[in-house]
Amino acid sequence: MNKRSKNVGMYIVLIVLVVSIVNVFLTPEASRDKQGTEVLPYSQLMAEAKAGNVAKVLVDREQLKGTLKSGKEFVTYILDASTLPSVLSDKGVEVEVVPPPKNSWITALLTSLLPTLLLIGVWIYFIYNMQGGGNKVMGFGKSKAKMFLDNRPKVTFSDVAGCDEAKEELGEVVLFLKDPSKFTRLGARVPKGILLLGAPGTGKTLLSRAVAGEADVPFFSISGSDFVEMFVGVGAARVRDLFEQARKFQPCIVFIDEIDAVGRHRGAGLGGGHDEREQTLNQLLVEMDGFDTGSGVILIAATNRPDILDPALLRPGRFDRQIVVDRPDVNGRRDILKVHLKNKKVDKDVDVDVIARRTPGFVGADLENLVNEAALLAARRNKDALGMPELEDAIDRVIAGPERKSRIVSRKEREIIAYHESGHALVASKIPGSDPVHKVSIIPRGHMALGFTLQLPTEDRFLVSKQELSDKITVLLSGRVAEMIRFGDVTSGASNDLERATQIARQMVTQLGMSERLGLVTLGRKQHEVFLGKDIVEDRNYSEEIAYAIDQEVRSIIDDCFNRAKDILTEHRARLEEMTALLLEKEVLEGAELDELLGYPNNNNNKNGSQQNGSDDGKEKEPESGASPSDKEVAEEDSEGHAAQTNAENACDDGAVRKQAREIGAADDDDPDDEED
Repeated sequence: MNKRSKNVGMYIVLIVLVVSIVNVFLTPEASRDKQGTEVLPYSQLMAEAKAGNVAKVLVDREQLKGTLKSGKEFVTYILDASTLPSVLSDKGVEVEVVPPPKNSWITALLTSLLPTLLLIGVWIYFIYNMQGGGNKVMGFGKSKAKMFLDNRPKVTFSDVAGCDEAKEELGEVVLFLKDPSKFTRLGARVPKGILLLGAPGTGKTLLSRAVAGEADVPFFSISGSDFVEMFVGVGAARVRDLFEQARKFQPCIVFIDEIDAVGRHRGAGLGGGHDEREQTLNQLLVEMDGFDTGSGVILIAATNRPDILDPALLRPGRFDRQIVVDRPDVNGRRDILKVHLKNKKVDKDVDVDVIARRTPGFVGADLENLVNEAALLAARRNKDALGMPELEDAIDRVIAGPERKSRIVSRKEREIIAYHESGHALVASKIPGSDPVHKVSIIPRGHMALGFTLQLPTEDRFLVSKQELSDKITVLLSGRVAEMIRFGDVTSGASNDLERATQIARQMVTQLGMSERLGLVTLGRKQHEVFLGKDIVEDRNYSEEIAYAIDQEVRSIIDDCFNRAKDILTEHRARLEEMTALLLEKEVLEGAELDELLGYPNNNNNKNGSQQNGSDDGKEKEPESGASPSDKEVAEEDSEGHAAQTNAENACDDGAVRKQAREIGAADDDDPDDEED
């Protein structure tokens, strides 16, 4: 309907323009000339007048029409008619002068108002488009929330898996709305606000959609960024309008996604705070728990940055309940995979338990992407259903990135990479308790990685010991050690390994209290973002003497792990040469063949969830697309408000914490600081 109205208005404007142009530029005299009228030159006219042959003349500005005594009509064009009538009168010619024409009132009106109307129309058009075309002109303060009544999302709690506790908490809210007497008879009240916390991809928005599908009440959905525009006061007006609409349909549910866009800590930034966003937050605080407390509106919000939210927003009475939507464990991953495989054609040999064990740390979005990548691979290979080979390749694709077989690597560099990766794998297999090596490849993958060694933990873990951290550093340094033993020289391929090893060692000393010399103290404060209302610089709360001791302790840990890796590789030099030769031949080692080389008893790798695919080695895989998460993404997910396991997870960060899988590879020496983990 709006589109049709816009078209009609455009046609009206065009018609008015055409009529005005015709009225202004086409004079009525232009079509009045009669057929057969002779154009008489001015000199001939004067000659005829002197001869007395002109009977009558009509002077019309620069045009002169007349009749000869013979009855013939003529027309003549003149430049100055001021003296001509007197000359003709002296010759006995009848002279008549036409008065100037008068414009009609319609022409005058259009001439004066049309430009103004056009300017107003253009201004209204641009304002309308700035508002997205969906709101009325000048309706800046109207809420953009979408309301669902009978058109609720078809997602229900049965479509959500891997977060049973969150489903139970939200299901209680839905039950309260359906049968409030069950709770009110005991004096309970429904929570005013529920905040969903969790890393990106864990299913916070999906849970809210499930609430909308389950609840038999109106549901409003809006994003936090929809409150803020370039005009002052718009955000607060939209908050008021949203809650006014919600109160008309109470009891109801309002869902605000990414609430950190509007609920950020007040006073953040170098110059303090008194900006549009803070006024929007103030209005939101009042609406949630202000002077009027009789509202039946339940607010559900989602964020992955709870550390930057304003404390006034998090207190009980506004957000009574904070639900952590955590990464799923192995059982949760199995259930999520079943949900995503439900509408796919799957081979009978697909073991969901194996895939769940092979994907520690994956969130729901990762698993959905994994299944979709497997389906794309199956279609690319012209298969009728998804099989284990496609799912296995999709896992590597999500974790390590796409293979880049087209990249030309020289024979010398290829040999260096092979020794580097063989050193990682061999040392990891000889350290008791280390995560089993699942795959070794010297095919370039991802953005900058020239090869990788993939370790997968046998189970989900939340704590890490000092010995385990030392083992991780030893495995990280083993690639550099293998290069030194074989070539007597080093390359830039281990730059990322050294960076991660140093980071772990420094965290052991300064954050985890694992240094006997410095004791059980935490040294230094984490650096925070100044624009989140935090410190401008890091507060180093220790002396220069302690700083020197920290450097010595870090160096000592690195040296001990380096010597340990060197001893292991020196002792098993023959196995290192054998594995390198086989890796140069096949490019990818995995499954039973890798287990035999590394000496894993009873196919230990397959017990941890790997699936051997003897015919699908590195030379037969097709180029893939995808990328593993960066350290920056991992850091953004860690916050002060998370569980106590965060420091342990950070301490064992080896480039792929998000999936709790270790990828140790030779970096591209073209850009060692920007390599793929």
